Amino acid sequence: MSEEVTINTTVISSPERAWQAFTSADAITEWNHASPDWHCPRAEVDLRKGGKHFARMEARDGSFGFDFTGIYDEVDPPHALTLRLDDGRRARTTFEADGDRTRVQTVFDAETMNPVEMQRDGWQAILDSYAAYVART
Repeated sequence: MSEEVTINTTVISSPERAWQAFTSADAITEWNHASPDWHCPRAEVDLRKGGKHFARMEARDGSFGFDFTGIYDEVDPPHALTLRLDDGRRARTTFEADGDRTRVQTVFDAETMNPVEMQRDGWQAILDSYAAYVART
């Protein structure tokens, strides 16, 4: 059993708007990167239970890239979304209203190839990029 890792952010947004920014394929291509030297040139979202999630992650210099894919196990707009990654791990994201803000939390199963702290930092950097996207849109 893998370790669960929790990351969080808060955005000045309604849960509905936060949800849309998190689940729209067009939006995902704008924020789904951990640092400016990476990008997400393509994303596809079939937002329904059993639907497929696809995001292409690439270094901007073309030196490395990978596909981040999975199947949605839970789609409860604008409250919760669970993605079962192709390797069997799960990532569950929740959206909780807090006045004019929304708290966004993701709990994901760590993989065993990389240190947990490195994974936490990478996933948190992507969630921070998401929050910055919401702030500027």
